[in-house]
Amino acid sequence: MKEDVLYHFSLSTSTHDFPAMFGDVKFVCVGGSPTRIKAFTSYVAQELGLERPGVDHPNICAGTDRYAMYKVGPVLCVSHGMGIPSIAIMLHELIKLLYHARCSNVTIIRIGTSGGIGLEPGSVVITQQAVDACFKPEFEQIVLGKRIIRSTHLDDQLAQELTRCSKELDEFPTVVGNTMCTLDFYEGQGRLDGAVCTYTEKDKQEYLRAAYAAGIRNIEMECSVFAALCSACGLRAAVVCVTLLNRLDGDQINSPHEVLKEYQQRPQILVGYFIKKCLRKA
Repeated sequence: MKEDVLYHFSLSTSTHDFPAMFGDVKFVCVGGSPTRIKAFTSYVAQELGLERPGVDHPNICAGTDRYAMYKVGPVLCVSHGMGIPSIAIMLHELIKLLYHARCSNVTIIRIGTSGGIGLEPGSVVITQQAVDACFKPEFEQIVLGKRIIRSTHLDDQLAQELTRCSKELDEFPTVVGNTMCTLDFYEGQGRLDGAVCTYTEKDKQEYLRAAYAAGIRNIEMECSVFAALCSACGLRAAVVCVTLLNRLDGDQINSPHEVLKEYQQRPQILVGYFIKKCLRKA
């Protein structure tokens, strides 16, 4: 095609020089919240010695309110919203952006929050395998009326590298485990506090304990399509999420704001350390 419009980024190959803007990108970090991804951008800039006092990081996607995008050195930071549809749209346009920019050897990491299973709040989970709500390591999508199944394999070596970094940091509990991706925050995750609930506490506990037995250590709403698209496009990818609560103990997130804020910084610290370590080796 003569022009590729990345509509939800408000970018186009006819109006923007992708190689000049993004050609040096080696790391892409994505997260749900625009505010959190901007904070991560500032954190990474400080860690890499690229923060300039009094100078704000411009939002490259300022022409739209769908997503936010920031760049600092070889690190691109992008928000993806909440849930599979939102992150899927972002990923399609992000992967095309990397292609048009002629980027190579890119590592992409999702950083976020999750509900833990059998873990203390504040624990960080490095995803070994993304699974669906039936504990299957696959992502299902209907394409042209047909059921398409894609693998949700993540890069094993990258997970090992992140695990080593967590041990070197030794600042917070970190585990490697499977992550369950659901279509919903309430019924899809077995919560009892939604507007509709057709099961009991006993039913919920049986489901969550079965998930734990299947190696699942946390629950979120984006990792399956993230893993599937990255794998299909040959991108080295990982998911690093902090747990805000232990779902075996309850459904509501009621920790104080300052505690939750500190928890949310933990994946950022780990991934920031990993990036800094990789760039030192380069």
